[in-house]
Amino acid sequence: MQYGRIYNFSAGPSMLPEPVLEEIQAELLNYRGSGMCVMEMSHRSKVFQTIVDEAEADLRTLLGIPDNYKVLFIQGGATLQFSMIPMNLMKNGVADYIVTGSWSDKAYKEALKFGEINLLASSKDKNYSYIPDVSNLPISENADYVYICENETIHGTTYQALPNTKGKVLVSDQSSMFLSKPCNVADYGLIFAGVQKNVGPAGMAIVIIREDLIDPDLDPKTPTYLRYNIFSENGSMYNTPNCWAIYVCGKVFKHLLNLGGLDAMQKINEDKAAILYEFLDNSKMFKGTVEKKDRSVMNVPFVTESKELDAEVVAATKTAGFDNLKGHRSVGGLRASIYNAMPKEGVEALVNFLKDFEENYGK
Repeated sequence: MQYGRIYNFSAGPSMLPEPVLEEIQAELLNYRGSGMCVMEMSHRSKVFQTIVDEAEADLRTLLGIPDNYKVLFIQGGATLQFSMIPMNLMKNGVADYIVTGSWSDKAYKEALKFGEINLLASSKDKNYSYIPDVSNLPISENADYVYICENETIHGTTYQALPNTKGKVLVSDQSSMFLSKPCNVADYGLIFAGVQKNVGPAGMAIVIIREDLIDPDLDPKTPTYLRYNIFSENGSMYNTPNCWAIYVCGKVFKHLLNLGGLDAMQKINEDKAAILYEFLDNSKMFKGTVEKKDRSVMNVPFVTESKELDAEVVAATKTAGFDNLKGHRSVGGLRASIYNAMPKEGVEALVNFLKDFEENYGK
């Protein structure tokens, strides 16, 4: 780490790769001879159109996105998609949801406003500490789609295998795992991700949607700006988009390609997570809260024996040069979000700190 930066374990907005920040810094006042910053630039300019086109092309390369899928850059973050998805995809007025944590629960509750929403499975009985068996669920015959949050940021669970949707469209919130490993886009009808967790700055979501799901014939009362066809028909620029977020995400896409793509990123992430989980599995003071088979590689929640000790550890981490290790307010404890941009050295430093804290506590 350079420039006096700390190891930031925030779940989002989260840290960005230093090489990306350095490149942005160098271009801040004068982007490639344009004489202006991207934040000042017209979204209708040829210069910015090139930024958008390159960002989409690099994302398509990273994920191997098929030609029959559209890439949309939509303001509002992932939470707006909780409404846009049922508003745009519910033709029969029926959808099936699997609830495995706070974010899928929020999406489920939002969808209830728009039609018949069936709760197929939930792990609430054990405080969302596992992923239910999704191999043979009672999928509704007339369901327009099946919804999952593939990686739960707060509770730290992730799907090891996608649900058997029995031919129905799969919709996945990938916000806190997006671009952390390879993904077969063709397995999904729609993927979305709030970019501030693992890709860029806050304020935007990326939606990858199969073309046949983009329907212009919606309820006439559907707001213009909440229609996927409007974004598709206008190249995500029906109005002024989040230009800065698109620009930064594009830089991150190129950075990931330079690292070797998502196969390389998966290995890096798995190696980092193994270091932290090995410590937690052998610690007497700290323990993980998720069943081993369903552990997230991106978000690692853990606890001590008491809320008071949890708070003491969090305070000590800040003094030691770490930040944002306090667990989400809804669950408490601690949480380390170790996204793509977190270097292995950051995880090793955290583990060494926790080891020292445990060994010297009470002495």
